[in-house]
Amino acid sequence: MIPDAATLRARGFSGLRVVGDVHGEPAALAAAIEGAGDAGLFLLQLGDLTDYGSDSPAVLRLIFNLLDDEAGVFILGNHDHKLRRALTGARVRSPPEATPRTLEQLHAAPDGPALASRAVTEIGQAPAWLRLGPMLFVHAAFHPGMLLQWPAPEAGARKPDAITSRAMFGQVTGGTTQDGFPERVLHWVDSIPLGLTVYVGHDQRSRDGRPWETRGRGGGRAIFMDTGSGKGGHLSWVDLPLPDQRAATHGTSANA
Repeated sequence: MIPDAATLRARGFSGLRVVGDVHGEPAALAAAIEGAGDAGLFLLQLGDLTDYGSDSPAVLRLIFNLLDDEAGVFILGNHDHKLRRALTGARVRSPPEATPRTLEQLHAAPDGPALASRAVTEIGQAPAWLRLGPMLFVHAAFHPGMLLQWPAPEAGARKPDAITSRAMFGQVTGGTTQDGFPERVLHWVDSIPLGLTVYVGHDQRSRDGRPWETRGRGGGRAIFMDTGSGKGGHLSWVDLPLPDQRAATHGTSANA
């Protein structure tokens, strides 16, 4: 169960640390977790824990410890969903440096079978999106339907519906890019209503190494947190107050 702002405050958390795509870089995630703990912040990671980076099993250990401590949660990302499918025997389409690399790393890890088993469970139960007051957190893209319903239970363990598909994969045109992957667009930003800020990962849009912010025609904001962790960039996060407080600060951590 994902706690609401009142529950987090009652448990002693002063705010949130929202962390972008990790993609297999444990040193950066460890720094984000340690800093969140020191500051009394609940950590909310936006999905895509594994693939590409140097040590996806270590990332899974960190995030599972965070869950056990009830000090954080991760949102369902497309790479998480793909990893779960692969671990349950499904054929998945992925470049060698993504899901196949994670599977190789899990195979080589002494605790690989235990990590794989728990990954199947935790990814299956991860929320596809989460709303706290004027903030909505989702891996890939916003859909207005997210304001009207909660994610389906165990969204990561089933075939995604239209809204969950938007949450994991973004808004696609039906065409493909030169590398053969689905073409994604950002028209969804215009559907964010005034007063709502949506925090996403998935698309690496940063021009200067910091999270990228844009505002849609509806008046709402989108903040893109993926700054290339595991792909030659670094891991970024933003520290936010719980709803009804004011200040917010930003930070980044270079991958080791």
